[in-house]
Amino acid sequence: TSNLDKINLQIENKTAATVILVAGGYPEAYQKGKEITKLETDNNTIVFHAGTKLNDNKVVTNGGRVIAVTALGNDLNEALSDAFKTAENIKWEGKYYRKDIGFDLK
Repeated sequence: TSNLDKINLQIENKTAATVILVAGGYPEAYQKGKEITKLETDNNTIVFHAGTKLNDNKVVTNGGRVIAVTALGNDLNEALSDAFKTAENIKWEGKYYRKDIGFDLK
């Protein structure tokens, strides 16, 4: 429906940075079914599931691009640092992510 004029939009003056965690072998023959642990985040970080599924009450890999970790910070340095810290804590066999992305923007 057309009711956007009724929404109270609040904008924060923050910077967002996202790190994509991929499965071993991605983008070609990537691995599925690897248990993912340590998905805890803090208030500045959000974990988006992409290539995951629930299997016997465990979160497991089920695609090439498995998880996107997004962090909000007061500037790019803070956002990148928080996103990479959360990315490092998340565990599964064969996890890979680029650790150099974003630093050319500083």
